[in-house]
Amino acid sequence: MASREFDIVLFGATGFTGALVGKALADAAPAGLRWAVAGRNRQKLEDTVKSWGSAGSGVECIVVDANDSAALRSLAARTTVVVTTVGPYLRLGLPLVMACAEAGTHYADLTGEPPFIRRSIDAAHAIARTSGARIVHCCGFDSIPSDLGTRFLQERAIADGGPCDLVRFTLVAASEGFSGGTAHSLLGVVEAAAADPLARKVLKDPYSLVPDGPRGPDRGDAFAVSFDDDVKGWVGPFVMGSINTRVVRRSNHLLAQRYGDAFSYLEQQRFGSGVKGRLLAHGVQLGLGAVVAAAASGPGRALLGTVFPAPGTGPSEESREHGFFTAHLHGRRTADGAHYKAIVAGHKDPGYAGTAIMLSQSALCLAKDDLDSPGGVTTPAASMGMTLVARLQAQGMGFSVERLA
Repeated sequence: MASREFDIVLFGATGFTGALVGKALADAAPAGLRWAVAGRNRQKLEDTVKSWGSAGSGVECIVVDANDSAALRSLAARTTVVVTTVGPYLRLGLPLVMACAEAGTHYADLTGEPPFIRRSIDAAHAIARTSGARIVHCCGFDSIPSDLGTRFLQERAIADGGPCDLVRFTLVAASEGFSGGTAHSLLGVVEAAAADPLARKVLKDPYSLVPDGPRGPDRGDAFAVSFDDDVKGWVGPFVMGSINTRVVRRSNHLLAQRYGDAFSYLEQQRFGSGVKGRLLAHGVQLGLGAVVAAAASGPGRALLGTVFPAPGTGPSEESREHGFFTAHLHGRRTADGAHYKAIVAGHKDPGYAGTAIMLSQSALCLAKDDLDSPGGVTTPAASMGMTLVARLQAQGMGFSVERLA
């Protein structure tokens, strides 16, 4: 890529999550990093940069509106990487994706919206392949622990003789926190599914993000409640499983079926080992079903909009800094009965402080590291893989793996 004016531009820096990503980037920026922030309001941009203290010194502010396609194209042409927190992506994201794909500019975001990713694949994958742009969705809590955790486990299994046929991800512990932006993105996805047959198909089809590749054995998302011996507790549906599983399956496709043609992947959440855990798992199962049913109608979405947090809000600084998550991935290889256990863990709130680290390090990886992956609408594991794992480990995020059998 020819030299650009900036290494990284952060679009959406004045939003709740965007400001956290900017601060994480400012704190981790190597000497000489050329970067800028972009958004609709110059005064808000300047105030946000000032709030970072000396870490924000020299960061340029660029006024750009998400609805101005010409301005987005101009922005993409000025930088090596655009990292964006401007959502809902389903409504606002595609013009920026197209601008980056056409300009050969790498791109990273925090979307958890499968219909948006499918639209991105359909519209931009071939263009980005040609230009060399890596369009990398899901660079936060969804779906880096799942996607990189699976690759981390599989690389160990492959080194031992072959990939695992089945990998099961379980979120075993996490602090709580839910932003208004995330809540309203979820409502947007369900609203799109209610109005658009393709969006409904994307949400139902476990291989919807592999439109041009082979299908594997998976038939749907894990929604049942059961006792799991591997994590010694009751497990049920994980709210992010519907996006994470599809991203991991796309990674396998983009990595030329590195995990195998028969690779099966599912996600779940642990709720406890006793009666309380079983009841909680069933409660979450019923609650998720009720939310989806309510969000499918206009009046139901309006009601949920009054219950969910308002856009631009999120957990307190204390909650973010004292948050945590731990996920276990169990992989099994049918050929010889091998069993591997990987642990992915973070020491900050996963959805905010942790996600800010994940996205900012993804941006730095795309801008500064020597990656041999091709352009296209890709994934964290396929585009950055073990290079990004190393970056996140240096930031205190844990990745470990052991063979149990």
